[in-house]
Amino acid sequence: MKKIIFILLAAVAIMVVFVVNNTDGEEDKAIYVAVTGNDQNDGTKSKPFRTLKKAASVARAGTTVLIRKGTYNEKLVVKHSGTKSKPVIFKAYKNDKVVLSGMNLKDIEGATSLVTINNKNHLTISGLTIQDLTTDLTEKTVIGIYVTGSSSHIKLENNHVQRIKTHTGDGNGHGIAVYGTGPMKDISILNNTVEDLKLGSSESLVLNGNIDGFKVENNLIRRSDNIGIDLIGYEGTSNDKKADYVRNGVVKNNKVYQISSYGNPAYGEDYNAGGIYVDGGKNITIEKNTIYQCDIGIEATSEHAHKYADNITIINNLIYHNFYTGISIGGYDEDRGGTINSTISHNTIYRNDTKGLDGGQLLLQHDVKNNVIKKNVLTAGPSRLFIVNYFTTNQDNKLIKNVFHKEKGKTGIWVWKEEEYTSFPKFKIISKSDAKSSYLDPTYINADKYNFKLKKDSPAKNILE
Repeated sequence: MKKIIFILLAAVAIMVVFVVNNTDGEEDKAIYVAVTGNDQNDGTKSKPFRTLKKAASVARAGTTVLIRKGTYNEKLVVKHSGTKSKPVIFKAYKNDKVVLSGMNLKDIEGATSLVTINNKNHLTISGLTIQDLTTDLTEKTVIGIYVTGSSSHIKLENNHVQRIKTHTGDGNGHGIAVYGTGPMKDISILNNTVEDLKLGSSESLVLNGNIDGFKVENNLIRRSDNIGIDLIGYEGTSNDKKADYVRNGVVKNNKVYQISSYGNPAYGEDYNAGGIYVDGGKNITIEKNTIYQCDIGIEATSEHAHKYADNITIINNLIYHNFYTGISIGGYDEDRGGTINSTISHNTIYRNDTKGLDGGQLLLQHDVKNNVIKKNVLTAGPSRLFIVNYFTTNQDNKLIKNVFHKEKGKTGIWVWKEEEYTSFPKFKIISKSDAKSSYLDPTYINADKYNFKLKKDSPAKNILE
């Protein structure tokens, strides 16, 4: 009897150890996929599945799909949602290079995406390279990662999206597109690289429609022929017209460069592409981004009449050597909407308008109201234009403690309500700038090497504090 009891106790102990070792372990809830696998396998590490389609069909709440290195010539369509405590995760195994390629996909009309999340929640896509989806069809939209419907609690992190291209003048493409046709919340797009795209009339990374709560942080967006990061409202994307705009989010610590529509068949020789663009969004902070060699560094407005970019905070960004202007607010003509209740502060805006397009460093366009522009440091580009305001629809905007870089032998130019000024004192009066706004040399540590910190004895420091 004692012997039997001992054996039973030993068995129970083994079971306890097994349960403990299988609690919350990645490997214990993992499904494996490998190019050497077989969909008739059981999806374990030693017997992986062959296709992402098979893995997606069985990956339910609490499952991590670990994808081994190789090129997968297929789409990933997520089939099941996770939960808050048990998300569904698709990720590259350790440091494996996992490529989803659209090279061999048939070119047919409609929207085609290499990764699709539609009406799913609590999902993560991590560490994948998504590339080479192209079209020659006007009625086709190509997308690297596409999130749509009422999807929420979505995380896209550490992915590399490249070479998504439309080759037609009226076509569309996106690197990462999040379209809130229904209500969405908690969208995180973190640490991705999105590059080398041909976008037609579309954007590299876009959030559009009914999206309430998001983070777009630490991404690298570069070398594409239309907008870098776009946050859009009022395009009819959402089923709920009253909630058809992106809101309550942060765009932070991104690097965006070489974004230009020049040469894009949809735009010809126009320099229209913003590095970061808020088109009808609300309650959005754009902070600590670096933007250079784009057409427009940062733009906030609405393309729809009587709609606005509202309560946009543009703060602590470094914006330099952009082709048309550094920061732009307001509609580009009187048939557009505008910018209200927003703040532009503590930005370094350095030698933009490099193509001599008269956009200056800060461009105030149509329908700008109740905005605060304070404590920015502006250095003029070749056009010598600092602030440019060619519209008279400029109401109740405040200019406070801005520093305009005075350079020996060079004349500064300001335009306010269609009138040009080369006298800073006159501009201060006409624009109702505060007394501490100054025209002086801020003395950067080394602007030639892109070190725009101010020297210890900079006369601008007391103004900017």
